Amino acid sequence: MANSSGTQPGRLMSTIVLLTALDLEYQAVRRYLEDTRTRLHPAGTLFEVGKLPGAAGTVALAITGEGNIGAAVLTERAIAMFRPRALLFAGVAGGLKDDIALGDVVVATKIYAIHSGREHDDGFLTRPRAWHPSHELEQLARHVARTRAWTRLLPQDPQGQGPVAGRPPVVHFKPIASGEVILTATGTSLVAQLRGTYDDAAAVEMESAGIAHAAHLNQALPALSVRGISDQADTRKNTADAAGWQHIAAAHAAAFTVSIATLALRQQVPASDNPGNSGRGKPASCEAMHTRSGSTTGRQVRSACYSAR
Repeated sequence: MANSSGTQPGRLMSTIVLLTALDLEYQAVRRYLEDTRTRLHPAGTLFEVGKLPGAAGTVALAITGEGNIGAAVLTERAIAMFRPRALLFAGVAGGLKDDIALGDVVVATKIYAIHSGREHDDGFLTRPRAWHPSHELEQLARHVARTRAWTRLLPQDPQGQGPVAGRPPVVHFKPIASGEVILTATGTSLVAQLRGTYDDAAAVEMESAGIAHAAHLNQALPALSVRGISDQADTRKNTADAAGWQHIAAAHAAAFTVSIATLALRQQVPASDNPGNSGRGKPASCEAMHTRSGSTTGRQVRSACYSAR
């Protein structure tokens, strides 16, 4: 008899949890999922669980809202509920480097919690905290970036002439700063702190530190944060938002993250009947994976899956 998740008792399918902060980020990811169903956490958090074409197992998608605290709480709930093999985050961020353009993708090689410190008579004394991503997920992300098969998932302009942004996005592997404020200025104490203490950070956002810490506290669950650059974290943010860059950046981050999830799930097969199995299985080929799809997006995902082999 199947349980509420649709699997046999004591049997888990490989699952990847994919979190977003904003509704536009959620929608950008959701368009790739098939056969979705809702799962309600006892505390009220709603997850949509679906499949990716060309990949066995499932993706559990949820929205955390803005901020590291909420992101950490919902990450904990997702881990307890699904016992995933990996955790991914897809969203937008403000860029901190001139050589990273709007619409580019930043994969976090390190996540800084930037508001940890001590306020002293001499000023704010930073006490840095940082988390590194899973080596396995970072390696999968670098493979996805090298093959560029993920760009086939990018939304096209109405005439079908190319990516909506007008140029293929570049993927950068750089540290990310995660705090509790939206940065829209250039001459503030926070900007000085970022330059003085976190100068290698390429983007700033508000959720990855909470997610990384929750994953770390759960037996160092593999986790990775992917961000599309929607503004330059300065006074031009409102102009960039009005021009639609949040939607473009969210679409780019979603396409790249979904490609990582597809590749990660390709490495797994359904877990054994051992109820203590966390979903880690044996490698499996694309040919043995779920291939049902009637949608254009589904065909795109499957094409990217085979091209990345």
